[in-house]
Amino acid sequence: MQIVYNYTVILISWFIKPLVIFNKKLRLFVNGRKETFQKLKSIQKTDNVIWFHCASLGEFEQGRPVIEKYRNEFPNHKIVLTFFSPSGYEMRKNYSIADVVCYLPLDTINNAKRFLDTIHPQLVIFVKYEFWPNILNELQKRQIETLLISGIFREDQLFFKKGIVSSFMKKSLSAFQHFFVQDDTSIELLHKIGYLNVTKSGDTRFDRVNEITKQDNSLQFVSDFVQNKHVLVAGSTWKKDEELLIEYINNYASDNEKFIIAPHNIKNIDTLKKGFSKEVTLFSDKVKNNSANVLIIDTIGLLSKIYSYANIAYIGGGFGAGIHNILEPATFGMPLIIGPKFQKFNEAKDLINLKGCFVVKNTEDLRELLCQFKENGKSIKETANITKNYIASNIGATKCIISYIKKNSSILQS
Repeated sequence: MQIVYNYTVILISWFIKPLVIFNKKLRLFVNGRKETFQKLKSIQKTDNVIWFHCASLGEFEQGRPVIEKYRNEFPNHKIVLTFFSPSGYEMRKNYSIADVVCYLPLDTINNAKRFLDTIHPQLVIFVKYEFWPNILNELQKRQIETLLISGIFREDQLFFKKGIVSSFMKKSLSAFQHFFVQDDTSIELLHKIGYLNVTKSGDTRFDRVNEITKQDNSLQFVSDFVQNKHVLVAGSTWKKDEELLIEYINNYASDNEKFIIAPHNIKNIDTLKKGFSKEVTLFSDKVKNNSANVLIIDTIGLLSKIYSYANIAYIGGGFGAGIHNILEPATFGMPLIIGPKFQKFNEAKDLINLKGCFVVKNTEDLRELLCQFKENGKSIKETANITKNYIASNIGATKCIISYIKKNSSILQS
């Protein structure tokens, strides 16, 4: 199986090279990896190095509290941060907390050896998932301490099936000295295949969003726009989400309601804007338009601050691959609204059960729900307390992980 896997990785690397002409993301994926070893030249043989790996931006947000806490605790250690996906790397390539930010090389035997020879990490932390057999095998051979944090395992993953491929992938998990997982199901699944070195620490994203509430989230242009009106913030919306919102706003919204929409894809802003019959203003207009009903955020990086102005949040993605981050609005305390594809997200399932998050399947569902909240201000406050308390009751994963590292990691002895 090892031979088949290695040939497959090599074939994929050859296959995607001609495709970079037609696909920008693939171009970034391929060309970015050409710079990896050049970026790593700043790592010296005498450096104490910790390596964090994140698949993409979402995993980075999970790893970020641990990265930043580690930097505060051990300022003299070098931090290497790698990404697999361009969507993560391109957003965080200038992240100043890490000493080096680069792409993870493709998982060939030679790349694994060269990469580890170059960064010689004393501690490795993988965030949530991504299990690369050659890299993990090389880490185990070199007896380099490796941890998984914010891990989450599901029964349909290869590790828990029968067959040659399953055995091959299952073996790669033996590289981890410890698993820090999010839930009891992950513990049970790992125990079933013989891995007992597991701690339920929870999800480090709770620590991250909890810190957001402590920063200055004021944005003058948003304050001017909302004017003490009832505010719905729709974050990371896709086309289907926007269709629901447009229909509601055009046909049912009252004069006392304001809407702030931050699309996932800001390239289609003109199309979105044309859909409204109500007055619309853009962030990029740089002109105060307090009479507008809708503010469209045609830039990135502001959503977490904007959520602080919301009475209700609509989180996009639930009509596509899956919902985006619902913890950011939840930490500010408010009712949450999502589409029907949430099943892979524990926090969504938890908050639905607690009645802090509500699922809509069409515009009629959205209209009924928003009308209920408009007519009952007490209900909004009660739901806001549910979401805020949910965040507060789940913080602490970062402290658990850092405490383990302090007690057990060999990097602290060097």
